[in-house]
Amino acid sequence: MNTILKTTALGVSLLLTMPVLAQAESYTIDPSHSFVKFETSHLGVSKLSGRFNNIAGKLRYDPAVGEESQSVEVSIDTSSLDTNWADRDKHLRSGDFFNVAKFSNATFKSTKFNGDASGGTLTGILTFLGVSKNIEFPITKIGEGKDPWGGYRVGFEGIYKMTRKDFGMDFNLGPAAELVNVTLQIEAIKDK
Repeated sequence: MNTILKTTALGVSLLLTMPVLAQAESYTIDPSHSFVKFETSHLGVSKLSGRFNNIAGKLRYDPAVGEESQSVEVSIDTSSLDTNWADRDKHLRSGDFFNVAKFSNATFKSTKFNGDASGGTLTGILTFLGVSKNIEFPITKIGEGKDPWGGYRVGFEGIYKMTRKDFGMDFNLGPAAELVNVTLQIEAIKDK
């Protein structure tokens, strides 16, 4: 019996002396100051740009605890697409492009971050039009600090170069429109 008690006491004391793994701070994406923009060639003669107005998500951020603790999850309401032209938006929401009736959300969930407090490379799973792909793209921290309402905010920007056909979007707009620059701008508020 003494041996069992001694072994248990030793195990508990070892657990108490082990360093606690640090966790990054949790933040909630501020949907009124965050968005996803896209830009592509229009018939090789100009550019078409638009944005998704409704996004939500969470991130974990604290450079002091190491890059392995940084992460982000984003959900994009594809029906919130806005190119400032109602007829074009209707066509882009159709089955020719975003097919929002069937795929009302696109998501990104990070799996790895390499970098420091100023930015780096974010890797994760993008699910778009029902297709999930491992992607990576550079991100930059725009800034961080206290806000006037007693909260604490951080902002990031990332740019991903998407090939439309990789996600099954193959409506022919000519070869110049195969690549789409997708910009993710996030402002997030630290959870209390």
